[in-house]
Amino acid sequence: MLETLDLTIRFGGHVAVNSVSCAFAPGTLTAIVGPNGAGKTTYFNLISGQLKASAGTVSLDGQLLSGLSPSARTHAGLGRAFQLTNLFPNLTVLENVRLAVQATREGAHRRGLNLWSIWSDHKALTERADQILADVALKSREHATVASLPHGDQRKLEVALLMALEPKVFMFDEPTAGMNAAEAPVILDLIRKLKQDKTKTILLVEHKMDVVRELADRIIVLHNGTLVADGEPAEVIASPVVQEAYLGIAKETAA
Repeated sequence: MLETLDLTIRFGGHVAVNSVSCAFAPGTLTAIVGPNGAGKTTYFNLISGQLKASAGTVSLDGQLLSGLSPSARTHAGLGRAFQLTNLFPNLTVLENVRLAVQATREGAHRRGLNLWSIWSDHKALTERADQILADVALKSREHATVASLPHGDQRKLEVALLMALEPKVFMFDEPTAGMNAAEAPVILDLIRKLKQDKTKTILLVEHKMDVVRELADRIIVLHNGTLVADGEPAEVIASPVVQEAYLGIAKETAA
């Protein structure tokens, strides 16, 4: 189980995330929603280690992750979508995904065994990378360099790399942002498939409420860095605090 306890970050006098305590169980997709500037992505960055918390802790399956680097947290089972600027833009799509698969696998490529073993291991890595690219509808672009990809294909590649890591926790931050109507369903279908694995935990930051209503088992709402609602989707969406803070519907006042 992923858990944050009193997780907080301050930037000068501004509290961007304010003492957020939440537990996320395997087999559950939790949508994290809120208005712009609510602290959603900052909360993600605190969990994955891109930002250092001012106070509070992050743990996964009882292991304290606070103080660990982002790569160490990835190794522990946290999966946050890669930023493509951190990849190898002059390598091909296939090469990038194969490297991500390789990072999680033991094999001859690590042990320096005989050439036959290394070739066989390389073949297995390539086959796994090929399967992932087929899943994200990028097989036809496998020999293209990352730098040449249009935006929609870049987002697909981010998801492919996340899948290659085989994490315990999948963290998606607006995975369909910037995609056109034809591209977005590929990513949403992948998330639906991931939901079927009840050993995985999925966190989703998403502004599109139709997507949230369909995919989420649970919604938490952040507003001004504070957790203001947590529960089943229908209940949370209908709550007055969400209607006002997130949907912008002011409470009716008596005449």
